Amino acid sequence: MNAKSPDVIIVGGGIVGTSTAYFLARKGVKVVLLEAGDIAGGTSGACDRAIMIQSKNPGPLLKMALASAGIYERLEDELGETLEYNKKGGMIVIEREEEMKVMERIVDRQRASGIDVQLISRKEAIAIQPAVAPHIIGATWWDGDADVNPMAVCLAMTRAARAKGAKIVLNTRVDSFIMEKNRVTGVNTAAGPIRADRVLVAAGVWSPELGKTAGLKIPIIPRKGQILVSERIAPLINGNVLSGSYIACKHNPKLAEKAGQSEKKLGLGLSLGQTKNGNLLIGGTREFAGYERSTSSEAIKAIAANAVRLFPSLKNVRIIRSFAGLRPYTPDGLPLLGQVEGRPGMYMAAGHEGDGVALGPITGNIMADVIAGDQVDWDLFPFNPERFEDLYTS
Repeated sequence: MNAKSPDVIIVGGGIVGTSTAYFLARKGVKVVLLEAGDIAGGTSGACDRAIMIQSKNPGPLLKMALASAGIYERLEDELGETLEYNKKGGMIVIEREEEMKVMERIVDRQRASGIDVQLISRKEAIAIQPAVAPHIIGATWWDGDADVNPMAVCLAMTRAARAKGAKIVLNTRVDSFIMEKNRVTGVNTAAGPIRADRVLVAAGVWSPELGKTAGLKIPIIPRKGQILVSERIAPLINGNVLSGSYIACKHNPKLAEKAGQSEKKLGLGLSLGQTKNGNLLIGGTREFAGYERSTSSEAIKAIAANAVRLFPSLKNVRIIRSFAGLRPYTPDGLPLLGQVEGRPGMYMAAGHEGDGVALGPITGNIMADVIAGDQVDWDLFPFNPERFEDLYTS
């Protein structure tokens, strides 16, 4: 490839890569972003719209989510584009006493962390979500949750980065790193090599394959999520909805044993939101199925049945399509952020699993500071890629 050496190469055109490109370009750093397909052509274009803060574990992840929410609130004005951002609140519906006990502990921890999440009664929940099933025993509610169009965010970040001098190269797969001893000095592509002193890996579930070429075993595993899309209907859902069973099992895995075999295999849990155009996005699953991205009749039926149980009026709503995306799962639930010390010149920003939309802007902001060598006002120790003992294979 005939390109002058940039300061930084970013591998990946999802929400993390495009956000980092924008914040680096805003600093005046010469950036080339390389994407194997199109912008938001992977996980960032195959997910829902939720910026669900109350679902995050208290600690560094929640702190990042709150900071990212602050960026989202001003991002449309900053970029001068419509991102379909709506701060309508979020609800977690609770069906069983076991879930309630877990959710009570979670809410206590969230409130201690500064989020004014409320445990509300069945009557209060139905007043906010009139379509919810009357058998629920309560819910949580926080008016700080929001949603956004993630593809619009990626495209707007790309345009803003390009306007500030970044070069965006699509349909260009990065095959390997250029190495000088253990130092990363660029990347090889089908169109030729590109050299740079700093390379950021923001390739999500595809990061491990690239990592192998630098002698790394990046512990990111694809976790498939299947989502249904409904016909356009009149406004039905207020904000975003998750099921308490999913959140409770996430925090207390033993509760999952009460689920049926199909539910356990699929990692079934309700996520529900409505787009600006009126389509419902109904999820979802959490399946370890490798890189296989097709939808299945088993999952479609299970997702639909789960949704109708909690929102009975959905029984008469038509599903027009389904899709699946691959979340970048890590063993400890935290992304890999920062410099890879044993491979000078390499940086990581991947492994956000289902939190990529919520954490994308703050991740880009932080990584721009790290890569540019500016002051970083964050403790990145919990996200250090080298926290995994078997990261290096050679």
